[in-house]
Amino acid sequence: MAVYVDDMYAQYGRMKMSHMIADTPDELDAMADRIGVDRRWKQRAGTVFEHYDVSIGARAKAVKLGAIELTLRELAMKRREIERAAR
Repeated sequence: MAVYVDDMYAQYGRMKMSHMIADTPDELDAMADRIGVDRRWKQRAGTVFEHYDVSIGARAKAVKLGAIELTLRELAMKRREIERAAR
């Protein structure tokens, strides 16, 4: 089981954001808690597309705590893998 972050770096105001996903919702929420991202910022909660948009600083914390870095394309493929496993 793992947590993943992509290299999207989309501009959101003054911040640049990346996606953070995980193999399970519990892992995703646990990492959000560990890096200081409020759970109310979870996107698409309760679906196979649930994720957090995390700032560069939060992304760096997640990587330091073991999150796996993926390209945006690799993250999309990982998401499909997670979706298949959920069926």
